[in-house]
Amino acid sequence: MRPAARLQSAIELVDQIILAARDGGASADQIAKRFFAERRYAGSKDRRAVRDLAWGVIRRFGKRPATARSAFAAMADVDPEIADLFDGSDYGPAVIDPAEARSTGGALPKWIKPLFSAVVDEAEQASLLDRAPMDLRVNALKARRAEVAALLPEAEILPALDFALRLPGGTAIDSHPAVENGQVEIQDLGSQLIVEACQAKGLGTVLDLCAGAGGKTLALAAAMRNAGRLIATDTNRNRLDQLKPRAARAGATNVETRLLNPNKEKDMLSDLKGGCDLVLIDAPCSGSGTWRRNPETRWRLDAARLKRVVDEQAKLMDIGSEMVARGGHLVYAVCSLIENEGKGQVAAFLKSHNGWRAVETGVSMGRADGDGVLLTPLHDTSDGFFFARLQKL
Repeated sequence: MRPAARLQSAIELVDQIILAARDGGASADQIAKRFFAERRYAGSKDRRAVRDLAWGVIRRFGKRPATARSAFAAMADVDPEIADLFDGSDYGPAVIDPAEARSTGGALPKWIKPLFSAVVDEAEQASLLDRAPMDLRVNALKARRAEVAALLPEAEILPALDFALRLPGGTAIDSHPAVENGQVEIQDLGSQLIVEACQAKGLGTVLDLCAGAGGKTLALAAAMRNAGRLIATDTNRNRLDQLKPRAARAGATNVETRLLNPNKEKDMLSDLKGGCDLVLIDAPCSGSGTWRRNPETRWRLDAARLKRVVDEQAKLMDIGSEMVARGGHLVYAVCSLIENEGKGQVAAFLKSHNGWRAVETGVSMGRADGDGVLLTPLHDTSDGFFFARLQKL
């Protein structure tokens, strides 16, 4: 493909991503995968170039553009290399009319900036759109870090944890034998630190209330050394179904899965009420801490959606708290840097639930934020997370 044709393909790809963000459709990664599958003529270099152009625009504009062309036209005003590609050639984009619309605004939506934790200053906000590395968790049920590091000589050992490795962003590893045989899982350092805060080793009954596809569930199983009972629940069948084959591959034998019906969670967990040593709530959230991996999610977020997730978080904390035994712990986590989802949520819970206290997480990284810990890309080289460890008295 000629450079101009690559730009035209990027425009077409971003238009699909804009529509999906507007209508609650598939993620940008899923759309890109389908987009390239339908264009077999595009070689690997073409696909990489188109994706780089597309993601460059997605990172540049925090407000969802009206069209991809308006976004690229704005980029062309300050980037001569992009401007030269609007050449009107076959398979390339038409020449830009000086009067045509341009997208405006910065990399972050204006309305959200005042909502960040006070820890997240301008430099921290800018880092939310940096390119992310690829972190790995060595599966202690199957391997030691040293032997996996020997298989991946380009991997950096992360000293904060005993099982963490880091590869350059974009490294192709899905088909690596260490992944296929369950020796490692792709998992951000921040997610691994949340599991560290769970202190799950030696516990009898652990509930992962929002397990999703089970990344943290598998890390908990490894921390528990397959002892005890580990129940993974979610209301999304498609995501939860992914856990079973992953657990088999990882050698995690103490995992039970339980699909919950929305608004009936307490009834469906009644056998666990007051019986869990630990409940992990990795709650649905704005995703603001993962924008460097999923920048198009900025285009899906508005004040109404943020209120819905904040309300859902409070509901999940109420459900989870009833499952915790006296003396047991609840670990609440969100991949968000917005205050209402983090320290504000925990403060509201402690105010409305007697007989609970915040305790130390046991994690050495991050910074204190209210009764919890905040991780940020700039300060901690992880995705952005808030987490807190609460004890039932």
